[in-house]
Amino acid sequence: MDNSADETSTAKHKFILFVSGMSVKSGHAIENLRRICDKYLQGNYELEIVDISRDTEMAVKYQIVAIPTLIKIYPAPRRIILGDLSDKEKVLKILNLRE
Repeated sequence: MDNSADETSTAKHKFILFVSGMSVKSGHAIENLRRICDKYLQGNYELEIVDISRDTEMAVKYQIVAIPTLIKIYPAPRRIILGDLSDKEKVLKILNLRE
């Protein structure tokens, strides 16, 4: 079955993670988010990582004021988390990944 043609069957969680360079905090945020997504979403997610030092337009568009910042784009409601995402329980609750 070719899921790429059927958007309804590929409704993935969508996230944008804003970082600044490869700081320790940015690295931790990326690792923590990937670990959570791999465990609770099992590959059913899209993660865009934006380095605001290279892409200032995206930072302005999303009004990023702190780094790292995670924005859950889909499914609604949109959620924003600041920090390195090390508090797994808090992240799961905010992203509504707990049943």
